[in-house]
Amino acid sequence: MKPLIHPAAADVTVEGILHALSDPVRVELFARLACVEAPQTCSGVMGECGANVPKSTLSQHFKVLRDAGLIRSERRGVEMLNTSRMEEVERRFPGLLPAILAAHKAQTRGAAARARRR
Repeated sequence: MKPLIHPAAADVTVEGILHALSDPVRVELFARLACVEAPQTCSGVMGECGANVPKSTLSQHFKVLRDAGLIRSERRGVEMLNTSRMEEVERRFPGLLPAILAAHKAQTRGAAARARRR
């Protein structure tokens, strides 16, 4: 089994973060991980946001988030436990992730409100 690579906080880049969070599924996965303290399994995090996404694609999404330095993953048997690296990234780029997550939340609320009006 291939070892999991987690970049050091000093190697995390703004470009890598923005790329990782440019996908709607990945930003939703990260937003869900960022608001919980306990490690989450992939299936526990994905919930409804990944219901129509194949498992292989979800694995790739988690890999992109991990490679960008946004999450830490640990294998436990057949499951993968994921935690946010929000605090580490916040120390490197103060305010970046809270701003992105706030914008994502506002966008999601706006989309939900528009859907209810239809």
